[in-house]
Amino acid sequence: MVGGLSGVAAGPAASAPSLGAPPHGGSVYLPAPTSTWSEVGGYRPAAVTDRASAAAGIRANSDQWRKDGSPFYAHLASRIADDVEAGGPCWPVVRAHASHPEDEVPAVRLLAGVHRDVLRGGAPALHRHYPSVGGDGDPEATWPLLRRHVGDNAEDLAGWVDHVPQTNEVARSIALVGGWLIVAAEGGLPLRLLEPGCSAGLNLRADHYRFEQGGRGWGEPSSPVRFVDRWDEGSPPLDARCEIADRQGCDRFPVDPASEDGRLTLLAYVFADELERFEVLRAALDVAAGVAVPVHRGDAASWLEEQLATLPEGRATVVFHSYFWQYLSDDDAARSRRALEGAGERATPDRPLAWLSLEEGPGGDYARSEVRLRTWPGGDEQLLGTCHAHPRQVRWRA
Repeated sequence: MVGGLSGVAAGPAASAPSLGAPPHGGSVYLPAPTSTWSEVGGYRPAAVTDRASAAAGIRANSDQWRKDGSPFYAHLASRIADDVEAGGPCWPVVRAHASHPEDEVPAVRLLAGVHRDVLRGGAPALHRHYPSVGGDGDPEATWPLLRRHVGDNAEDLAGWVDHVPQTNEVARSIALVGGWLIVAAEGGLPLRLLEPGCSAGLNLRADHYRFEQGGRGWGEPSSPVRFVDRWDEGSPPLDARCEIADRQGCDRFPVDPASEDGRLTLLAYVFADELERFEVLRAALDVAAGVAVPVHRGDAASWLEEQLATLPEGRATVVFHSYFWQYLSDDDAARSRRALEGAGERATPDRPLAWLSLEEGPGGDYARSEVRLRTWPGGDEQLLGTCHAHPRQVRWRA
């Protein structure tokens, strides 16, 4: 197993209202999922009648998933594309989100809805084939059963497909904690963590995971989430002292990882044959149930404007995000950048600011995503490393 993961079973801006945090871990979030694209972007995508174009987009997904190591979902997506083109039962379920398949990923939405049904025991015929529940992973045997399930549950699945996808990639913390540790080591101050677009806030809890390399380690030694030897060509300062003094997140439609609904939603979006990711997420959800994180429900730009209006003395404020910036509107991206750079101009050595990001590489290359860190005072920026959007290894350059 590459990377040696262990420890799991294998006008003026309005302020976003704070929903607080519960006393026994988890977070106070909206039930998951309840949102639609019309709520997020102010529109509902127009349904297309060109089934061939929709099918071509889904086939492109299938090709990429095969390259990324998910043959089970690659095969199913290919069959979904054929069914869509033929006007079969999958077409009316995904139609409303098929106008831009690269952006709206209708196959991801549909397969997540079916996976949810499998995980909650509502699709017994599929259970014996889904690897995430111990099935044999035979996509040829799965397809006719999946097609029948879609046809029999079209209304329910269409409602699910209308929800905004919720993907939480815990392994991104391998890249992100390196930035935290550099800021802590250089400034010697406790960190104030702010994550826009945090969804379930799992990476806000990364100090409760364990990271080890070359005899050094950082995080909770007894954590069920462990990342061992996951950096190439160097590694972050895992022996640095790093105290998290405060942590908060923001999302338009956050998910409560401590609720059964939330856990099911997050697990459903993991591809059913990516067992390592599935088990890491399951372990991270167990951690989240005991670690409270306050989350604000609202738009990122307004929240950042509010949070960065003042930088607290004796704290290093770290704004971090992963695969988030690309989903902002041009206006929200500009507002968020102004909030960050404006706060940076006011930063001092005892009130420093850091902007840490993990986003797609040049030309939208998610296989070479970039970990970047910009710090104030000064505004210096450095490339810390590169990795896949769903990282197994991080090429560390700092």
